[in-house]
Amino acid sequence: MPTVAEFYKKDLDKLLRPGIHFLDGNTAVAEGAITAGCRFYAGYPITPSNEIAEYMSYRLPQVGGKFIQMEDEIGSIMAVLGASAAGVKSMTATSGPGFSLMQEEIGLGSMLEIPAVIVDVMRAGPSTGIPTLLGQGDILQAKYGSHGDYEIVAYLPANPQEAFDFTIKAFNMAEKYRVVAIVLSDQLVGHMYGRVRVPEFDEIEIVERPKPTVPPDQYLPYDSRYLVPPMAIAGMGYRANNESLTHTDKGYPTTDRDASFKLVTRLVRKIRENEKEIAEWEEYMLDDAEYVIVSYGSTSGSVRRAIKVLRAQGYRVGMLRPKTAWPFPGWVVENLVSRGVQKFITVEVNMGKMYHVVKEFSRGVLVEHIPYAPGYIPDPDYVVNNVRKVIEG
Repeated sequence: MPTVAEFYKKDLDKLLRPGIHFLDGNTAVAEGAITAGCRFYAGYPITPSNEIAEYMSYRLPQVGGKFIQMEDEIGSIMAVLGASAAGVKSMTATSGPGFSLMQEEIGLGSMLEIPAVIVDVMRAGPSTGIPTLLGQGDILQAKYGSHGDYEIVAYLPANPQEAFDFTIKAFNMAEKYRVVAIVLSDQLVGHMYGRVRVPEFDEIEIVERPKPTVPPDQYLPYDSRYLVPPMAIAGMGYRANNESLTHTDKGYPTTDRDASFKLVTRLVRKIRENEKEIAEWEEYMLDDAEYVIVSYGSTSGSVRRAIKVLRAQGYRVGMLRPKTAWPFPGWVVENLVSRGVQKFITVEVNMGKMYHVVKEFSRGVLVEHIPYAPGYIPDPDYVVNNVRKVIEG
C-alpha cells in the first residue's frame, strides 16, 4: 500500500503538516478525510455536524476537490455514491435524522459495492431530539438500518485524535472492501478540542480500491471469483452495469436462486471473513477484572475515571472499549467469559444498544445496562454509584 508521501508527492504542502495540532473533533474528521484522499463532499446542514461541511467547503478547493451543498440528505449520499463510482474518494456528514434518511442509499451502496464514507455525529433522539446535545442511539441503526443482508464498517472515536485517525481508516476500509464505512462520532467528540498528532507522511498508509487488469471484453463488474471484485471507474474504457437489483457477475438483473445466494453471501463474507483484521478495541484494567464495563465514544472518559474510583474502593472493575462498532469484537467478550468474568455492564447514552450486542457473545454471563438520558453524558459519580449497585446486587 502506498503512503501519503508516495500517493501525493508534489501536493504534500497542501495537507495538514505532520506534528501536533489543537483541533476540535469535527475539524479533525475533515483533515483526516483530506489526508486519506477525499476530494468530494456532498452534504446538507444539520447540527452538530455542520463544522465538517463548513470546513470542507473551505479546504477542498485548496486541494483540488469539490464541495456541494445538496437539497437534502438523500441527495447528498446519492451524490457521494455517484462521485465515488466516477473514481473520486467521497464522503458526507450528518446526524441522527439525516442518517435515517440515508439508510436506503446505504443499502444501494452496499449492493453496488461503491466505497463511501459517512460521518454520523450522533445527537440526542429520537426524532428531532435535542439537536445541540449528544446521543449514542445510532449504533444498531448503522448496521441494521437498511433492509436485506449486507455489511459495513463503523468506527467509534472517543476524542479528536481518534476522529482524525479513524476517518483515515474509514476511507481505507471503504476502498479495500468496497463498502460503506461510517464514523460514529457524537456531539461531544465533534465539539471537543484536543491534541491531534499528524504522523509523518511516510507513516500513513493509503488504500486504493482494486482496479481491473483484464482487457475490457473480459471484465465482470461483480466477478464472484474475487471476494472483493476489481472496480472499473467511469472513463477507463470498461463497461459496468451498476444494478441495484440482485444481479449476475455481469451486473444484469436476475431472479436465479444460485446467483442471489452467491452475490449476497459474498457481500457479507468480505467483512465477516476479515473481521479480526478490521476490528479494534481497547482493554483498560482488564487483567484481573471480575466486572467488565463496555463503553465507547465520549462516555468512555467518564467510565475510565469511575474505574479508578471503584478500584480504589476494592472493586475489580475494568473496561472494554470497542473502537469499531462494526465489526464488533465479539471474540474478546467470549475470551473474557473464559477468563471468569462475573458480569458485563454496558454504559451508554441510550436505553440499551450495545447491551444487546454484548449479550449475544456473553455465553450466559449476566449483562446489565446502565442507561442515561440522551443529551447528557453520565458523570463518573453516577457510573460509580450504579456500578456498585449492579455488583452488590
